[in-house]
Amino acid sequence: MISDDVPIGRRVASWRVRRSMTQQMLADRLRRSKSWVDKIERGARPLDRYSVIQEVAHVLRVDPEVLLGQPPSTPAGTPDGVDDIRAALARYDIPQAPPQTEELKRQVGHAWLSYQHAHYGQLVRLLPGLLDAAQGARSTELLVQAYRITSSLLVKLDEPDLAWLAADRAMSTAGDNQILAATAAISVAHALRAAARNHLALTATLTAASRILPPQSRRVDHEVGGLRGDQSARQPHDQRGEGKGAGEWAVGGTLLVQAALAAAGSGDHHRAGELTDRAMGVAANLRGYDDTHRTSFGPIVVDLARVLSAAQRGDADEALHRHSAAIRREAFRRLPAEYRGAYLVDVARAYLQVGDLRGAARALVDADSVAPAEVRCRPLARTVIAEIARANPAPAGVARLATLVGLTR
Repeated sequence: MISDDVPIGRRVASWRVRRSMTQQMLADRLRRSKSWVDKIERGARPLDRYSVIQEVAHVLRVDPEVLLGQPPSTPAGTPDGVDDIRAALARYDIPQAPPQTEELKRQVGHAWLSYQHAHYGQLVRLLPGLLDAAQGARSTELLVQAYRITSSLLVKLDEPDLAWLAADRAMSTAGDNQILAATAAISVAHALRAAARNHLALTATLTAASRILPPQSRRVDHEVGGLRGDQSARQPHDQRGEGKGAGEWAVGGTLLVQAALAAAGSGDHHRAGELTDRAMGVAANLRGYDDTHRTSFGPIVVDLARVLSAAQRGDADEALHRHSAAIRREAFRRLPAEYRGAYLVDVARAYLQVGDLRGAARALVDADSVAPAEVRCRPLARTVIAEIARANPAPAGVARLATLVGLTR
């Protein structure tokens, strides 16, 4: 557990002195005896229980990893700053000196990279200023992107209603621009699904997809306002000879994936299967596009959606088989850290639903290695950790995560 030669008791003593505390003061705050503290600091008594280490670290105002001599990690807990983002969304005054377009592009690009690398604490601090700048610059495309990033982060921080507001702003800003409106619809779907409004998410995504995919590949389903279509969706070109850019097809495919996940979440597993099949038809024809619209879409994304859909319908064997095959693929490793981490947290939650604690634990530990903030900063992941940690004994790796997020008793 300890990565260097300094005993944990000496670290406790060092931090106690830094905090200007006597042994008696530390003992009182821990509700233990002075003799207990003295023995811990001298190494006469082991300090080897996670729950006790976390308690001592809390009193000394340090991370438990500091006492354990482990490298600094991503801070646990939801990042502060949501109120600042809310305030930025509530401002309607335009800044007097908007930034130059190129500078704003740079800022938006940096925000996307921060999101894709799961640097959520940093992004929380960046977004209020970015929203102000984007609203002042009057660039439709950049403002839509700023709202999309904001909505995506707010979903991570368990603020689905505020996320929906940001996504709705993106949709309103996009206006008649079909491709921008379609990208905004992806954010709307994320927010609605996070709020457990899966039927609304399904309707929104199918409506948006029907506007961006070629007319020959769609047929209106009046029951859900949706999209069924035939195999012509596999060809990224419509009958009128109007070729679609690969980026637009990626947006359309992403909408189908979101629709499939919404269908699975609402219990319509047959529809979920149809939609993932259609999305794979789109993905199979995409090669080498630069992901201008930040969708990460491709065959691997559809395969991951199939894993989650299988788990939603309770088919643990299929979910496990598909998951094991997907994460071994090079395409999975090329996905952004945020995407991989979020998927693995979703897999952990899905495994919990079918009673597979070991599978849930493995997925959660893997998520922490890929994108620590996905596990340590998201309330959803905290709930999954708590569920797994209730097992006695807790599966390997989960006890440490529970300590990091303050859940160990």
